[in-house]
Amino acid sequence: MRICRVVGTVVATVHQHDFDGLKLLLCQPLDDRLHPKGRSVIAADRVQAGVGDLVLVMSEGNGCRQLWGVALEAPLAIRSAIVGIIDAVDVPERAEA
Repeated sequence: MRICRVVGTVVATVHQHDFDGLKLLLCQPLDDRLHPKGRSVIAADRVQAGVGDLVLVMSEGNGCRQLWGVALEAPLAIRSAIVGIIDAVDVPERAEA
């Protein structure tokens, strides 16, 4: 799982049927100091997140299948899901070497 910030929404009128009824959000991964790190990912929203929210994103296909209650043998095109909205992140200051 990673900490991300929701930076936008994704709208697709033509899509895989697995996405029917799902809200898709564009999420920017963050480092431990909440600075952008790496490429953005598209995640299916499970918690009613919105643009600007700090969220917890699971990017593991098997876990996403379990979230949606799909049998493990069934194919599912969802790779990333927002599983929590983060209220606060507390990281102690590091000692300078």
